[in-house]
Amino acid sequence: MGRFANSAQAEAWNGYEGEQWARGQERWDAVNDGFNQPLLDAAAVTDTDHVLDIGCGAGRTTRLAAGRARGGRALGLDLSGPMLEKARESALREEVENASFVQGDAQVHAFEAGGFDTVISRYGMTYFADPAAAFANLHRALRPGGRLAFICAAEAGANEWLRAMASLDGILPLGGFGKAGGPGMFSLADPDRVRALVTAGGFTGVGVQRVEVPGRWGTDAADAAAFLLDSGPGRHLLDQVGPQRQAEARRTLTDVLRRHERDGAVWLRSSSWLVTAVCSGAAPR
Repeated sequence: MGRFANSAQAEAWNGYEGEQWARGQERWDAVNDGFNQPLLDAAAVTDTDHVLDIGCGAGRTTRLAAGRARGGRALGLDLSGPMLEKARESALREEVENASFVQGDAQVHAFEAGGFDTVISRYGMTYFADPAAAFANLHRALRPGGRLAFICAAEAGANEWLRAMASLDGILPLGGFGKAGGPGMFSLADPDRVRALVTAGGFTGVGVQRVEVPGRWGTDAADAAAFLLDSGPGRHLLDQVGPQRQAEARRTLTDVLRRHERDGAVWLRSSSWLVTAVCSGAAPR
């Protein structure tokens, strides 16, 4: 992983975490697809735009952006080889010819200066080891007046899936699970920190708006519980206890998720920030 400045995250996303997300691409998209339209509408992608998708994962938002920029192109960047392989397969199957994918680290990747009209991301901005370096590098990648729009998780307690996981306190060693701080899903949960980081990167007109949408986590409570506990963080927690505690955790989480069953699925509301900004003409200091 020497070619990545963000080596710890590169190791994780090229190991079990990335493989699990690649295998479960359709399921993770079912969880997060409600954010796609707000994100792309805020990015105001036009027919001729060159779009950069950061932390694109299996490429869902890259392909959707490419569909809006039919006379332009969309480039997805991610640390994860397994997820990018899935992204390329999906683009080929869907015949999305103006989308491409590159494995790289947004903190240090040598983007063409001013080569993009728009930068987007659905949950890909929260894993930076050095967010200040990342936002400055993205500023250099955008043309003056270019647009930045991304989704990042709001405070943990506002997300129903995390409140469900909190029911396992005392069964699993939750510790700092879901806490802000360090690279991870909730690293940008503080809107004041988001504004400061994006502004320091050279952007102006930073806006932070809450968006809440329901996500489909499984066909029923048992299925959703298994999905949550087989994810990277869930698996890490289960690995720290014995079989009895593991079974208890699955039973407890299944019971909690039953109240969210409706219309043949388990629906959990996610709360996120929609962050928008404009690339200033001057480079950040």
